Amino acid sequence: QVQLAESGGGRVQAGDSLRLSCAASGGTFSSYVIGWFRQAPGKEREFVALINRSSTITTYADSVKGRFTISRDYAKNTVYLQMNSLKPEDTAVYYCAASSIGSIRSMNYDSWGQGTQVTVSS
Repeated sequence: QVQLAESGGGRVQAGDSLRLSCAASGGTFSSYVIGWFRQAPGKEREFVALINRSSTITTYADSVKGRFTISRDYAKNTVYLQMNSLKPEDTAVYYCAASSIGSIRSMNYDSWGQGTQVTVSS
């Protein structure tokens, strides 16, 4: 089973950018759909973006469409989430996850990273 580790979170101002990384190990990276989810305090985990095995399909939540971009580097076994024009409502712990079927539902993901905190101040 693949192991995932997120990095790149931090504290920024509204309008700034961050790039999150999700490094995969212990599995066949190209076999998995990779998704990003986030969870704000007191709220349920929500879907942010996903990328399919061949990077031909990406899907985004409406709340981040046009601001966030998901991509994957097969040589580095890493998926990135480029976040631009950040807003205070983007504040959350961000998780990456791996799925064999691909879905916007967190229940369809088998492996999860530990999460990385993103805090956006106004």
